[in-house]
Amino acid sequence: MEITNTISALQMLLSPLQKAKSKVALVPTMGALHKGHLSLIKIAQQYADVVVCSIFVNPTQFTDPKDLEKYPRPLEHDIKMLQEAGCNFVFMPTVKEMYPTFPTPEDWHIDLGAAEFLLEGEFRKGHYQGVTQIVKKLFDAVNPDIAFFGQKDFQQVLMIKNMVKHFNMPIEIVSCPIIRENDGLAMSSRNIHLSQNDRENALVLSKALQFVADNFNKLSNDELLGKAKLMINETNGVELDYFTIADGETLLATTNKEVKNTIALVAAKVGETRLIDNMLLN
Repeated sequence: MEITNTISALQMLLSPLQKAKSKVALVPTMGALHKGHLSLIKIAQQYADVVVCSIFVNPTQFTDPKDLEKYPRPLEHDIKMLQEAGCNFVFMPTVKEMYPTFPTPEDWHIDLGAAEFLLEGEFRKGHYQGVTQIVKKLFDAVNPDIAFFGQKDFQQVLMIKNMVKHFNMPIEIVSCPIIRENDGLAMSSRNIHLSQNDRENALVLSKALQFVADNFNKLSNDELLGKAKLMINETNGVELDYFTIADGETLLATTNKEVKNTIALVAAKVGETRLIDNMLLN
């Protein structure tokens, strides 16, 4: 496994492989890796000849500076995990490498569609502009054939697909299943901030989603939402931001059971930590 910190060094390593028609996969991460990230590496290895994992805590997607500051950065641990997973290249650039004019912002704003302003877009204004900005930079640096993202950030995957469409980039975007702890909690780099009590309270999110999934064909969407929200609102230390049953293409709330790719999405603050989760319903 080779580790690089600059775009030029990375491209020098990848260029001969790409000329030899090796299929290159990219798994973009912000580090603090867990089994969910490793599942992306494993899936990428099945699709491609070469797997590049990027580790970069992207400042332009954080709407709260404190959130950026406290984001975990256990680099030694991450490198060890990637080595054991058989990753080929790790790209760990500095902020200056990716944003040469930082902290002066670069001119970036693209049309990501109406879904940008829903759900997470409402609570974290400008977040998806920052996400797509860095993913475009990573795509330009790596020039992958295919890129892998976790379904847990469902709205993010949708925004990245819209960005790829916007620039007409020949990159396949693959959304990979959520990896959960044995008790159902979705794996997340943020879980490290949960106290033992918070950790137990956080289980209500996956339980509410599972309830909706189990009863999707038995109850109306309004009934499902009412019961799921009640479960969460009755849990101490959990403050609900949203719970919705939506069309997976538009993220607009739906009551139509015939809509394909229907998804339940939730976001809540558990103690001091904000968590998101979702579950496909059909």
